[in-house]
Amino acid sequence: MAKQESGAAAHLPEHGPLNDEGREVLLSLKNVDITFGKDENAVRAVKNASFDIYKGETFSLVGESGSGKTTIGRAVIRVNPCAAGEILYKGVRISGKIPRSLDRDVIRNIQMVFQDPAASLNERATVDYIISEGLYNFHLFENEADRVRKVETIINEVGLLPEHLTRYPHEFSGGQRQRIGIARALATRPRFVVCDEPISALDVSIQAQVVNLLKEEQRKRNLTYLFIAHDLSMVKYISDRIAVMYRGRIMEMGSAEAVYENPLHPYTQSLISAIPLPDPENERTRRRIPYKAKEEDLNGTLTEVEKDHFVLNS
Repeated sequence: MAKQESGAAAHLPEHGPLNDEGREVLLSLKNVDITFGKDENAVRAVKNASFDIYKGETFSLVGESGSGKTTIGRAVIRVNPCAAGEILYKGVRISGKIPRSLDRDVIRNIQMVFQDPAASLNERATVDYIISEGLYNFHLFENEADRVRKVETIINEVGLLPEHLTRYPHEFSGGQRQRIGIARALATRPRFVVCDEPISALDVSIQAQVVNLLKEEQRKRNLTYLFIAHDLSMVKYISDRIAVMYRGRIMEMGSAEAVYENPLHPYTQSLISAIPLPDPENERTRRRIPYKAKEEDLNGTLTEVEKDHFVLNS
């Protein structure tokens, strides 16, 4: 965990704290609980979630629907409040009540690519305005010519054309709309991007194109991703580290190689056994591993069983 103490600040620092190995910690969750409802109707959607995300990496949250992945992603962008614990960005607490100036810094530095590319775009706005909105809000251009240049540069980077800027979202395919969503997220020059199942609503052939685009932009801009997904076959190839979630708890966390090649928790083993195989012969003989959790299994602690490989032990 990071060595720097958290605290309220008016602005974000240039760099985050370093861990014991000298890696810059960009985002930290510390014992985060997220609850919806009150009293007897309260639902604890996320329970005691803790992890660090290092600068330049892709950290993925995987698990079935309702496991709390998107809930965490929305807490990072300050939509869902934390009932307990805290979220730090560059060592500064960004959860709870913070100064307005810090809130603006967070919005500019942390952007989100949403799951549904149709619902997340304003159908009444042109693509030009959708991408420019962040530039307007944070005054990131010198004059109109500079704004146009920046928007055209971004639209070209995501694989669309300048003539698309005068059109509306309903005139595009799902893959093209997602490219517009990515362009909008990148317009403010963020350092951290929450990708909330950005490919699940797309055709398989388009999914690979969008993932390649995200990886290319990560390389060029030195971005850090929190990638939320339930498609484990895709996550394996784009992640540096993975956390597996079930019913609001992190069940296992480690490098992509460790989690896939040596899954230690029964739930992780069950998820990986359900990944479809492209070979019909192997698919017919493949043995799926069922998982049925007991309540006591969800009340354990995340324990390091080998270097940087953590498992929830009851």
